[in-house]
Amino acid sequence: MPRENDALNGALDLLVLKTLAQLGTMHGFGIAVHVQRVSNEQLRVEEGSLYPALHRIQQAGWIAFEWKTTENNRRAKYYRLTQLGRQQLVREEKRWAQFIKGVGAVLRYA
Repeated sequence: MPRENDALNGALDLLVLKTLAQLGTMHGFGIAVHVQRVSNEQLRVEEGSLYPALHRIQQAGWIAFEWKTTENNRRAKYYRLTQLGRQQLVREEKRWAQFIKGVGAVLRYA
């Protein structure tokens, strides 16, 4: 049975991959702001979760980064989706659609 952290990591992976697929190259703070804004403030990605996730996802080869200067003239890593990341995004979207379908079925049954 999957552990809770596995599900949370999978959700964060999906949010990061989808954000980069939709918006292109972004720095970590921009990813967090986008997720919060698009979710109508329902999802808040904390730095303590985001940056380890970005590192893990980068190690998997799903994203790559380059150093750039931000709008505030600060140096930051800008992440972009790789081809492997695009493939993983498709798998993650299917997995989450099945998960949501299953949860919905249980909620309707109760």
